[in-house]
Amino acid sequence: MTAMLEVKDLKVAYGKILAVKKISFSVEEGQVVTLIGTNGAGKTTTLRTISGLIRPDSGEILFQGKRIDAVPAHQIVALGVAHSPEGRKIFPKMTIEENLYLGAFARKDGGVKKDLDASYDLFPVLGERRNQLAGTFSGGEQQMLAMGRAMMSRPKLLMLDEPSMGLSPLMMKVIMKTVRTLQSQGTTILLVEQNAQAALSLADHGYVLEVGKIVIRGTGKDLLVNDAVRKAYLGED
Repeated sequence: MTAMLEVKDLKVAYGKILAVKKISFSVEEGQVVTLIGTNGAGKTTTLRTISGLIRPDSGEILFQGKRIDAVPAHQIVALGVAHSPEGRKIFPKMTIEENLYLGAFARKDGGVKKDLDASYDLFPVLGERRNQLAGTFSGGEQQMLAMGRAMMSRPKLLMLDEPSMGLSPLMMKVIMKTVRTLQSQGTTILLVEQNAQAALSLADHGYVLEVGKIVIRGTGKDLLVNDAVRKAYLGED
């Protein structure tokens, strides 16, 4: 398989605080790859740097063989990288449909309406309540909206930051099932998720971050049975 995303020796600092310490990993086309770790491990910073919201101090980020670590965020979206952020960041005073259309801001093709319908097929509640203000949605419904909005850019790589945060177990299962559906439809996914069990069960490959460094790497299946991962992240003795 071809590496869709390559991160090489990435280093990111906030002032004197080093948040990401020369990490390297790759995401192959068609895969689900997950980054797991505790709060402050550098997971969100890594996604924000890939999407161009933060500039790295050093290292390289390549998307489909092209360096993007100095490319503006809106151009990274146009290249095919979508970022569904931690906390969803929906626009509460705009309707569901208006939020979704904003996800297609970088597109110049004629297929936006078709993808809007695809978002409604993926999440029927969005279509049923398309004229409702997004701020009136529950947390799980807002997460659906955030993912649908990201998919409106027709991404090759979808980055999801903590999609199950604050959700009920039932809604978390819905979101994780959707991740698998998107992968089956051809979307490559980079998933940051504190629910390590759910993330590793989905992932082709996983990376464990601790204080800005990758300390363990392997297939999702291997990490699920790794003693250190089980003790630290899966709540097992």
